[in-house]
Amino acid sequence: MSNEEQPLALVVVGNATTEGRIRSIMKHQGWRTEFCGDGDKAVDEYVRLQPDLVFLALDIPSMDGHIAALEMRETDYSARIAIVTSRSGTAKAGDAAYSSGAVGVLVTPLTQSVFDEQWEVMMGEIPPAPGLADLDELYPEVEEETPVLPMLPLMPTMPETVEMPSDDAPEPEPPTKKRGWGRRLLILLILAAAATGAYVALYGVPEDLPFEIPSL
Repeated sequence: MSNEEQPLALVVVGNATTEGRIRSIMKHQGWRTEFCGDGDKAVDEYVRLQPDLVFLALDIPSMDGHIAALEMRETDYSARIAIVTSRSGTAKAGDAAYSSGAVGVLVTPLTQSVFDEQWEVMMGEIPPAPGLADLDELYPEVEEETPVLPMLPLMPTMPETVEMPSDDAPEPEPPTKKRGWGRRLLILLILAAAATGAYVALYGVPEDLPFEIPSL
């Protein structure tokens, strides 16, 4: 049997030791193996490779293994998935296996005997995946947020436009000079003296003046 004719297993566990064990055991079973260490990418790899069996851990980067399993089942309801877990995570792995309709739970460290005991079940009927109904709640799509643009600095206030006089505009009149009070007082004295002289010429000098008028 050529390599292309051998069934394919996609391994997404994120642990080099476990990957090596699965590769060795599956080779003994006559299977090919492909590896992926990223949960989000594993879904794309499943669509691309269409493997016959997926070994999937829960604690993998970028996407929880439970969600990745549901994504694969949503893409292909006949996806055959086995959950790989440590002994301390058995309870959580059991819940995820039921939710995603996994064909088995493999507890590390993996051995040939473990595979032999569960091989018939893993290659049997694929259970339903009740968790698909809650997939949107388990992994809501992240809405793209509108980027907030930084505030631009305020433009400086431009000075008011100064209108330049045109050539046709009339020249401004020079300011009127105010006459001094000394000149006004001198004019008043001259007028008063002229009036006094005219009065004396007509009526004579009054006798009750408090001062003497000098003779002209």
